[in-house]
Amino acid sequence: MLAFLVQRISQAVLVMFVISVIAFAIQDGLGDPLQEMVGMSVSQEEREAIREELGLNDPMVVQYLRFAGNAIQGDLGNSYFYSKPTLEVIAEHLPATLELVIGASLIIVFLSVPIGVYSAIRPEAWLSKFFMGVSTVGISIPVFLTAIVLIQLFSIGVTVDWFPADTGWGRWLNDVFTTEGGLPSYGRGDELTHLFGTWESGFFTTEGILHLLLPSISLASIMLPLFIRLIRAEMMEVLQSDYIRYARAKGLSSGRIHFLHALKNTMLPVITVGGVQIGIMVAYTILTETVFQWPGVGLMFLEAITRSDIPLIVAYLMVVGLIFVITNTLVDLVYGLVNPTVKLTGKKA
Repeated sequence: MLAFLVQRISQAVLVMFVISVIAFAIQDGLGDPLQEMVGMSVSQEEREAIREELGLNDPMVVQYLRFAGNAIQGDLGNSYFYSKPTLEVIAEHLPATLELVIGASLIIVFLSVPIGVYSAIRPEAWLSKFFMGVSTVGISIPVFLTAIVLIQLFSIGVTVDWFPADTGWGRWLNDVFTTEGGLPSYGRGDELTHLFGTWESGFFTTEGILHLLLPSISLASIMLPLFIRLIRAEMMEVLQSDYIRYARAKGLSSGRIHFLHALKNTMLPVITVGGVQIGIMVAYTILTETVFQWPGVGLMFLEAITRSDIPLIVAYLMVVGLIFVITNTLVDLVYGLVNPTVKLTGKKA
């Protein structure tokens, strides 16, 4: 265990070093930070003095070492727009994104496992074929289009006229087949519960959960078809194993074979893929948060690009990279605990 942790920490440091180099390097392509700080009214002489004071005329190596040293101390600069530390800005927006990712993950878990298992046990059933067909379509649809369709069908105050609205019968049919739903499609709502000081959550209020439904379903639509197909494929492979045939020969019930013996081994690769996908979902929230105006780090990052808020952009890249590193390390630990035949060093026991 100790050797594994040392190895993973070393890899994490290397990965974060590469991410920091990339984040630092792209700063030059995002614009002149001095222009964002002082505007256009400052003379050229004053600009040069400020540039010298900030160390912007130093060699790139010196600037990177200063940047890396500050980052190790938790200082990634101040946001131009918010006029406060970038990590503080991210900390204010991160709970909304984590809430969205948790909601989408719960939907994926509670739908993909039963659907994938059923499709593996009864691959020729018409319902299994329906699920596989829908999953194929789901993989092909981009998340922003799913979000727009959900808003059109289920949100408050948005309706689709299926029939001509300039005729009496058309208006009557539109009223009968109205698509106006009762779900909010903007923001997180006003009833939020304060957790850990400044952190706010909508999980503990009815209004917060209603605001979370459509964005969570939209975000889950990216990964749900993937997990359904992955669980189905792994389950079908496990069901062909010798120990499953032996269990059937012993007369064990189908439920015990499927859900105790087969499902446990099916979930091993799913855990590995799932941990990686959680980090990816954090990045995918940009589109979902933009459509639903969800005040998370994805929307914050997009607004930072629009405003050329370079320190906030760099801080976002560093934080998301750190989330990827942490989730991958935790997945390796969980995998080693779930499957005792695999040592944490990656070798078979």
